[in-house]
Amino acid sequence: MGNIFASVPEGLDHEFFDELLADKNIRIERIVSPGHASPETGWYDQEQNEWVIVLEGSGTIIFEDGREIKLGKGDYLNIPAHSRHRVVRTEPGAATIWLAVHYR
Repeated sequence: MGNIFASVPEGLDHEFFDELLADKNIRIERIVSPGHASPETGWYDQEQNEWVIVLEGSGTIIFEDGREIKLGKGDYLNIPAHSRHRVVRTEPGAATIWLAVHYR
């Protein structure tokens, strides 16, 4: 048992990944992005599909093909495996809290 909004780290200088559940076919994690973005030098290229929802704050994801998707509180997105992407913006001055489900 837990609470997704409990123990949100403060004063981070990078994204914080908190694995909540994992087995061979699924991984669920809370991601806290306090005004950060992915490094500009690389793309996420994941072996698994990823379903993500913004629980608090907002963020923008860009795909290698140029698509840019803005997500606010309650918005969700499914990212197929090997869809190269990165986070280019999260809400400045506040923690953006994501719930990510990685699945096969």
